[in-house]
Formats: sequence, C-alpha cells, structure tokens
Amino acid sequence: MANDATFRLFLAIDPPEAVLRESADIQKRLQKLVDGNIRWVKPEGMHLTLKFFGDALTDDIRAISAACVQEAAQEVPFTISFCGLGTFPTVKRPRVLYLGLEGDAARLTDFQSRLEKRLSETGFTGEDRPFTPHLTLARIKELREPEKIAKETNEIAKYATKQFTAQEMALFHSDLTPGGAVYTKLAGFPFAGRVG
Repeated sequence: MANDATFRLFLAIDPPEAVLRESADIQKRLQKLVDGNIRWVKPEGMHLTLKFFGDALTDDIRAISAACVQEAAQEVPFTISFCGLGTFPTVKRPRVLYLGLEGDAARLTDFQSRLEKRLSETGFTGEDRPFTPHLTLARIKELREPEKIAKETNEIAKYATKQFTAQEMALFHSDLTPGGAVYTKLAGFPFAGRVG
C-alpha cells in the first residue's frame, strides 16, 4: 500500500543562496587549517534544522503539516544571520563544526519550543537536548591537532553571513544515497503572523 511508504523527514529553514555561498567561504578557510577525517557539508545541503523526525509514514506527513501550518501562521518572519564558529559536544572533543545564529535567535528558540510541544501532542517525541539553532559546516570522525579549532573559534567569531529574512519553514525528505544525502522539499509553511 502507498500509505506504508516511509520518508526520512526534517523541518528546517532554508537559507538563501547568497548566505550559503558565504558559509562555503568560511568552510574553505577552515579546510586549510584543520586536518583529519572530516566530512564537509555541501552548501546545497545546509539547513537550519528545527526538528528531525527520522522515518515517518505518509499519514505522519499530514499530521506534521497540519501542526506546522497552525504554528507558522502565528509567527512573523525571522531576521537572522549565521556567525561565530561552534562545536558539538565540546571544543576539546569536536564532532560537529557549526555556525551559530544572530538576530531573532531567542524568538526562533521560543518558536521551536512551541512547535516541539505541538508536535509532541500529535505523537512525535521531543528531543532530549536543548535546541541550539545552528548551521552545520562539517562532521568530524577524527581530528588532528584539535587545538587549531579552539584557536579558529575565536578568529571566526568576527565573521558573519549577511542578514536574511526567513519567510517560511519547510518540510524536507532526506534520501540517503552513496553520494550523500539528497534533500527534497515537500511543503513550505509561511510565517504569516502580524507584528503587534
């Protein structure tokens, strides 16, 4: 049956191409400075992820979409930029390199919390970790000279992408292929709220 199909889903804000190009420039700078078993995220694969669902069914897409339409309709667009280099879980033991967020970061965090609550009421489990809005640059398996990352964290704190206005969040399907993940946008949910 078609309804038995599973989809690997996530909700995200899709940055504009100009911002992704700037993020790619920061990646290039880092690639010259760090060495090891590192998988760099392609610019077209960079998103500000709000919620990762994992495998979901067709009926789940309908439930997710209904919750997203309601939440997004109450929120005004977000003005944000990416800046500063961060690491998960720690700078001494980095597994993920990312750019942090400036602008409406606190409001976005509040929105994500409300969205998470609404989705959990629909049956989708919440994350154990607190939400940290970010743009992933690389995933690290092994890093030679990790102290270089600590040094560069301070340097890249000065760099930021252009500010942009996020007009919507989108539901993406992630298809894992031998060449890496391929992302397909399934639906967009405009931030249609009014100020005041």
